[in-house]
Amino acid sequence: METLKHWMRDWKYPTVLLCIYGFFSTVKPLEPFLIPFLTGPDKNLTIEQVTNQIFPVWTYSYLAVLVPVFLLTDWLRYKPVVIFQCLVLFSTTAMLLWCNGVLEMQAMQFTYGVVTSCDVAYFTYLYSVVEFKHYLKATSYCRTAQLLGYTVGSVLGQILVSFELMSYDNILVFTLVLTGIALISSILLPMPKTSMFFHQMRSARGETDGRTNESAAGMSPKPTKISGCCDVLLRLWRDFLQCFSSRTLLVWSAWWALATCGYNQTVNYVQSLWDYVEPSSNFTVYNGGVEALSNLIGAAAAYGIGFSSADWSRWGEVALGALSALEGGALFAMVFSANIWVCYCGYIIFKSLYMLLITIAMFQIAAGLNMERYALVFGANTFCALVLQTIITSVVVDSSGLGVDIVTQFTVYGTYFSIIALIFFLSGLYTTMCRKPEMETQRENPEEMFKAEDDAQIIIGTKF
Repeated sequence: METLKHWMRDWKYPTVLLCIYGFFSTVKPLEPFLIPFLTGPDKNLTIEQVTNQIFPVWTYSYLAVLVPVFLLTDWLRYKPVVIFQCLVLFSTTAMLLWCNGVLEMQAMQFTYGVVTSCDVAYFTYLYSVVEFKHYLKATSYCRTAQLLGYTVGSVLGQILVSFELMSYDNILVFTLVLTGIALISSILLPMPKTSMFFHQMRSARGETDGRTNESAAGMSPKPTKISGCCDVLLRLWRDFLQCFSSRTLLVWSAWWALATCGYNQTVNYVQSLWDYVEPSSNFTVYNGGVEALSNLIGAAAAYGIGFSSADWSRWGEVALGALSALEGGALFAMVFSANIWVCYCGYIIFKSLYMLLITIAMFQIAAGLNMERYALVFGANTFCALVLQTIITSVVVDSSGLGVDIVTQFTVYGTYFSIIALIFFLSGLYTTMCRKPEMETQRENPEEMFKAEDDAQIIIGTKF
């Protein structure tokens, strides 16, 4: 009994529970086959209704609740938001299973927007209950659990669909069971005593929150007394201005926001393109296998970049431009090939390049930032990406806007990445030829460097 109590006080206990949560909440076998499910006999929706009326709701709801959820997550000290996320994910799956019609599916997309906005609670919870010296291992384990969840879900979905082992409805029931397991693990998580912004006084006064004095040196200076939301918002604004006064951070954040916007649009609507090129009604789709392969290759690329000795402070912008051009080329190939296998290959190339580049961007941005400011910059970049995505969705995709067809949409996305490539390639050439490399991103703390490398391994953001 004493051994169990000691283990529950150790950093491994919340980490194991969070890994279980991360794995079972991301195993979604139906996700790669969402378009065939919605446009098939189960829901009997048209591809235009799904693409132009239903899917845009996710973007709008994600943007609308992101900032309130970001602040509530810290104020409530993470665990309640993790539990809430799992409950809403359960509701989203249930609505997908039992609801029909455009309005009900739009409501389902709204709830999933709430789910994705709660992602911020996952790792911020981890950093609030784990000692600083264990950040690297704990982050690695939780990232790996999520990656395995997405990969297992894609592979499992492909097997179940290809061999007709389960109907789409039964797959959703199975997903509800997996989400129930995730919910149990979230309830068992210990409640943090501190948070990054609202609940800091104990940590600042030396009252234990699990960190040693040595680890506290790697965090931000001891905060002043925080009396309410206004003080927190004022501090966040000051930190925001100070962070983005760095040209290096501003450039990498700009690419992050621009590319993430295009990436989300591509991932959200790629199944519509696949169904247009090769209708699922007369073709055995391999969406699950493609998603699994793209995740694995992208993760391998992100992991391998950690061993690169390239001077990203000098050549990073050129790399962003050149590889963004390849992303645009992959999208154009998907649009104009009219071949499903070229579409699959183009998507794998596109997703792998994005995961590679976002890893470099996260590493460069995390250089020299403490955990609080990294969370702030991450949130700001995500918010900017969502604002851009909302503009593109409302103008190009939404039926109340232009409501263009899926081929025209992906032509726009390919052009979008080509413009990004041109901007950053020219900016990179100017930086390389006319300016000395900035030293803003040089690290003084090796532990921070290794932590940031691991933090940047995998980006997860797929459409339910």
